[in-house]
Amino acid sequence: MQLEYLDMVMSESQRLYPLGGRIERVSKKDVEINGVTIPKDMVVMISPYVLHRDPDVWPEPEEFRPERFSKENKDKIDPYTFLPFGAGPRNCIGMRFAQVTMKVAITVLLQRFSFRVCKETPIPLKMSASAFLMPEKPIVLKLVPREAS
Repeated sequence: MQLEYLDMVMSESQRLYPLGGRIERVSKKDVEINGVTIPKDMVVMISPYVLHRDPDVWPEPEEFRPERFSKENKDKIDPYTFLPFGAGPRNCIGMRFAQVTMKVAITVLLQRFSFRVCKETPIPLKMSASAFLMPEKPIVLKLVPREAS
């Protein structure tokens, strides 16, 4: 299933709203980064939410711009600045399954329904500060069946 724009939208959605709250690794040796020493065996935590909204990495980070992930732009992205599933040998084992499942589900839903935001949905969304990134209040949508062709 090749749906280039859907891939771009999914990546941009995962950039703005990564599911995992943090990625943890243990340093294997003493290392200095930008004048900060990280000792051996220190637990280092990375927040994808914060990293994905860093204006030094992502211009206009609060804007939803799927074009960031176009074929022309994707090669310019440092792979360690986009971590919706982690990175390296310890990235999420279910990454491919999750991506294919999301793509199929979104495709089937969009083929059958159009979506309307209801007045109960707060815009802009405010996110809760829990272990998983989720909105403070529900996102309420109306599904409108598409005409059969």
